[in-house]
Amino acid sequence: MARGLDHVVHVVRDLDAAGELYDMLGFTVGTRNRHPWGTDNRLVQTPGFFVELLEISEPDAIPPHGETAFSFGAFNRDFLADVGPGLSMLVLEGSDPAADKLEFDTAGIGGFDVFDFSRQGKRPDGSDVEVAFSLAFARDAASPHAGFFSCLQRRPENFWAPDLQRHMNGTTGVAGVVLTAEDPAAHVDFLSVFAGTTPRRAVEGWYIAKTPRGDIDLMSQALFTERFGIAAPAGPGLRLAAIRFAVADIERLRRRVSASRMAAEEIEGLVVVGPKSALGATLAFEPAA
Repeated sequence: MARGLDHVVHVVRDLDAAGELYDMLGFTVGTRNRHPWGTDNRLVQTPGFFVELLEISEPDAIPPHGETAFSFGAFNRDFLADVGPGLSMLVLEGSDPAADKLEFDTAGIGGFDVFDFSRQGKRPDGSDVEVAFSLAFARDAASPHAGFFSCLQRRPENFWAPDLQRHMNGTTGVAGVVLTAEDPAAHVDFLSVFAGTTPRRAVEGWYIAKTPRGDIDLMSQALFTERFGIAAPAGPGLRLAAIRFAVADIERLRRRVSASRMAAEEIEGLVVVGPKSALGATLAFEPAA
């Protein structure tokens, strides 16, 4: 079964500065939350999808990876140390963590225990609630700087907040994400299993996986640079290079980005804020379909 986009992790050194960046771009940014394993986050929600801004707040509290235990904190700590701030993990919507784990294990891209956890969250009115999740991790062995897992919301009524999904820049949802690689074809089998749908070849070096919520573009580094006007992330294997946001009014978005005084490119109807401005991430805005 195809898995829709759930969220993307944007790991940063300063969580409050990251929140200010997204706020300047016209997003509504949630309050700080704390994980029990040494990381803090703030969330930018759209319907059914969010960006998780993540900070390594207590390095000494981060558990190491185990033989079958994937350490979310350790992965993001190491990503930040190795490549700097940026988009570190792609997360798809899960419905049955045990089934996801079995599928990943059978295909040779798993091997990790399902991870269940809960934490305290806050509603927009400031009241405390509990949110809970179950995660099933996958890995592309050739891609040390890209993390992957499916996520099942155990208490979605406590997590999703319509007030946090209203954005001054007119963003209405996620259009897709972009993965890059030197040889995209070498990662099609992995993506087929992880996404639960077979990516279709668009042109040489560009595959598109259609999901129930947004597209996953897998493209060569050269095509990414041509499409977005920005150098693709360097390094071996897959890298999560960009988030594509759908906006109701692209002119309104242009005005907001201009008012932020943030450097942006306009390419074939896209407004693109690159990694020099967006803390290692590429944020692309396009008219909603």
